[in-house]
Amino acid sequence: MTSPVPPRESDAAVLEAVATGIPSALSDLGHLVRIPGMAWPAFDQTQLERSAEAVAALASGTGVFDEVRVLRAAIPGTDEQGQPAVLATRAARNGKPTILLYAHHDVQPPGDDALWETPPFEPTVRDGRLYGRGAADDKAGIMSHIASIRAVSEVLGDDLDLGIAMFIEGEEEYGSRSFAQFLSDNKDALRADAIVVADSGNWDSVTPGLTVSLRGNARFTMRVRTLDHASHSGMFGGAVPDAMMATVTLLSTLWNADGSVAVEGMTERDAPTPDYTEATLRDEAGLLPGTTPIGDGSILSRIWNKPSVTVIGIDATSVAAASNTLLPEVTVVISARVAPGQSGQDAYEALERHLRAHAPFGAELTFSDVDLGDGFLVDTSGWAVSLTRDAMRDGYGVPPVDLGVGGSIPFIADLVREFPAAQILVTGVEDPHSRAHSPNESLHLDTFRHAVATEALLLARMNAAEL
Repeated sequence: MTSPVPPRESDAAVLEAVATGIPSALSDLGHLVRIPGMAWPAFDQTQLERSAEAVAALASGTGVFDEVRVLRAAIPGTDEQGQPAVLATRAARNGKPTILLYAHHDVQPPGDDALWETPPFEPTVRDGRLYGRGAADDKAGIMSHIASIRAVSEVLGDDLDLGIAMFIEGEEEYGSRSFAQFLSDNKDALRADAIVVADSGNWDSVTPGLTVSLRGNARFTMRVRTLDHASHSGMFGGAVPDAMMATVTLLSTLWNADGSVAVEGMTERDAPTPDYTEATLRDEAGLLPGTTPIGDGSILSRIWNKPSVTVIGIDATSVAAASNTLLPEVTVVISARVAPGQSGQDAYEALERHLRAHAPFGAELTFSDVDLGDGFLVDTSGWAVSLTRDAMRDGYGVPPVDLGVGGSIPFIADLVREFPAAQILVTGVEDPHSRAHSPNESLHLDTFRHAVATEALLLARMNAAEL
């Protein structure tokens, strides 16, 4: 495939159309943020339907797509249907390539409203940022697609021959349970030469990032039992190990003294990383002054190329209900990030072996709710990667940085399996201060403008390319 860059006057027209359309795009983003669409069963599921319909209306409003549908797919192994997704399609013309644009319209729960400076579902602009749940992750990803399509359509008109498919998922934050089935059900409609996954981040608020590696994940629930019933801690404490003692002792074996992972069989990836200081880590992560970083090696190698293990949930007696009792059982949820190059399955098996081998006092362990995802390494030699880097340079005004990301996007493995010939481009609108999944999530407005400009240039330049 050849990838000629269009004349500079075309670039200028596209960038002008982007700038003109940003106020409307931000207004539409605000409307999406006001819809509290969360895929967890505990929340009002009609809000996800509202969210999907709102996205479908935005897609239809571009006037570009041949068909826009709200669809669901079955969740394999169950009798359930997944959450509503939006699929918009436009056939390529005159031998032009097709691009698939992905984002998701569901959001994380807001958590404790008291930790938000402004209401989580009331979009609020202050200090150059738009605050609200989903403002960055990932409704801004949706609007970067919509706004870039609007701009390119305005400039190219009938000369827009590029094939475009847009897939806006409705359950990414809840595990993408029907994702693989959705791909299978709609394989022909989703088939593309390049896929843009707009659900990642950037180097900083002014420097774009192209994500070239992602860690995988292994999440599971572990129940620890030592007694068949609760007992008085005064009567039996000192002779009888309770489940909390066993759990704390067991969990401590997962890490070395420096906080690095101590699980035999969990691998690391050997790859260079850019310079990144401890001061930057402290600023971006909110590390308290007296707290030290953990792990060994360069800071970014710890985040991008090495495994991590985090206890993200625990069921035990609450502080308010504490009594002098030996607990019979404790349940924890463990979330591991897996180095690129190792499968989630292999990492989980290493973790289970380690935990069973180190269970203290003969504690009984039960494992359940295992959720696995593989990491991802981008082939950076393809034409689409080159085209994207150039578009980022021109859209942001500075060269992009190739990023590894410590988080996981497990469904990319499904995309690779279904569309092995497609080049996958992982981009995003977040910066390190977006606080995705946290209270006071926000979108840096200039980053959004630059992200839209980048994607619009990419679409225009793909439209000028020949298969």
